[in-house]
Amino acid sequence: MKAKAGKGTLKKVLRYIRRYWFFVGLSIALAGASVAASLYIPILTGDAVDLILGPGRVDFPAVWEILLRVGAITGMAALAQWLMSVINNRITYRVVRDIRNEAFRHLQKLPLKYMDAHPAGEIVSRVIADVDQFADGLLMGFTQLFTGVITILGTLGFMFSVNVTITLVVLLVTPVSLVVAAFIAKSTYSMFRLQSQVRGEQTGFVDEMVGNQKVVQAFGQERRAQARFGEINERLRQCSLRAIFFSSITNPSTRFVNSLVYTGVGIVGALSVIGGGLSVGQLSCFLSYANQYTKPFNEISGVVTELQNALACAARVFELIEEEPQVPDAPGAIELGTAQGQVEIHQVDFAYRPGQRLIKDFNLSVRPGQRVALVGPTGCGKTTVINLLMRFYDVDAGCIQVDGEDVRSLTRRSLRRNFGMVLQDTWLKNGTVRENIAYGRPDAPLEEVMEAAKAAHAHSFIKRLPQGYDTVIGEEAGGLSQGQKQLLCIARVMLSLPSMLILDEATSSIDTRTEIRIQRAFAKMMKGRTSFIVAHRLSTIRDADVILVMRDGHIIEQGNHKELLEKGGFYWELYNSQFAH
Repeated sequence: MKAKAGKGTLKKVLRYIRRYWFFVGLSIALAGASVAASLYIPILTGDAVDLILGPGRVDFPAVWEILLRVGAITGMAALAQWLMSVINNRITYRVVRDIRNEAFRHLQKLPLKYMDAHPAGEIVSRVIADVDQFADGLLMGFTQLFTGVITILGTLGFMFSVNVTITLVVLLVTPVSLVVAAFIAKSTYSMFRLQSQVRGEQTGFVDEMVGNQKVVQAFGQERRAQARFGEINERLRQCSLRAIFFSSITNPSTRFVNSLVYTGVGIVGALSVIGGGLSVGQLSCFLSYANQYTKPFNEISGVVTELQNALACAARVFELIEEEPQVPDAPGAIELGTAQGQVEIHQVDFAYRPGQRLIKDFNLSVRPGQRVALVGPTGCGKTTVINLLMRFYDVDAGCIQVDGEDVRSLTRRSLRRNFGMVLQDTWLKNGTVRENIAYGRPDAPLEEVMEAAKAAHAHSFIKRLPQGYDTVIGEEAGGLSQGQKQLLCIARVMLSLPSMLILDEATSSIDTRTEIRIQRAFAKMMKGRTSFIVAHRLSTIRDADVILVMRDGHIIEQGNHKELLEKGGFYWELYNSQFAH
């Protein structure tokens, strides 16, 4: 199974390399030229040796001419090798670019459930670290595999032309190298793959700890984090040691084979010289060929272990690329224009995990312009309803309609364009404040960006930043409070002003005084727009047209604030639990 997996990965890699067949062909031709030149030099050296017959019997003009030819051929071989290295670099990094681009493109198509099930650091490890490891192995493979194979074939050709008997001795020892290389290749692939997996786990853990260091320190979990990291690090050490052990036996094993070949050539060649079948120059030529013939086996065996590591890393990247993408838009999917905001939810069932239904027989009818609040205890399904509205997940049964159209018959892009979303978890990209606010409308003029910031009560603190709207911030937005980051996210939605709004605990990180002002801005923004508000603080949804009280995936109460209090049910209990003295 492991061998099949390795072969399958190699076929996938070759599909990417095939796009650059011209450069591959040129690299092979240059490798051939370089090898031919280096193999011709021993012949010239042998000829020069045969011109040195004894004291005072040296043909210096002829030797000098041979030396000039050796210099010229060496220069040609060096140029060919340099050009081959340049081309191999180009092939390798274009293949790596293509794989990374495809992996990142595929990430954009993966369903949210994949992101929820895999640590961010582990995904980053596949796209960055594993592809880098693959690049190193592929580059070494190109550089040494081509020249190695051609050197072996070329050397055999030259040796056969000089002496068939000694060449057959060399061929008889060759299978030993092949057996050694095959054994190492089989042993190292699984070990390098395991090493790559543990490295991804380690990257994910480091990303998790660094991103949440405040929480780790606040709960005094530093030692436990260190212990966990130490355990992963120890597993990585063991995996790496096993992989390195098998790869490290390559050199001594192949050197042993080299010595056997060299010894065989020396003994048989010496006997041939004594018998008059071979000149001293030809023997020196053969000994040079014996070295050149065996050297590629050493290099190729080393390359094989690097390629096993590269293929193991490539396999993890291809697993990501081949992960089942989100269900594509239906054939002939409708482009939703500016929605009126009529939303109907009919008998919807949904479960994140099979057999664990969260939403059961959910029904809701929302008129255009209505403000609908979703309240209830943690885990009752409020945010899940939002995920279904946005089609981050698709319903298991029933349907959701917008303006009379099933959301599954609409393109995701056009559906989501009609929703403005402010979440409890803030997200800011690496860029300027202006670029973050204009994320949904990159071409928005600065005046509109500033108006949106003023409406979100973010303008005043933005002006106090070192470069104002041109201040560069990142995902962590160092220097900004959580509330300020949330104001920027609110400004982002206020700039786009779509026809429907989703506010999922949108003011959870804002002080009470600013929240009152933001609520006024929201009220102005929500006027005439269908709005869904998820809230734990019930004071923020008193003015909602309809309040849905949810528990265990069901709507158990429905009405406005006054009506629900008069009922004295679950909403009354929630409200009084927050405001009781």
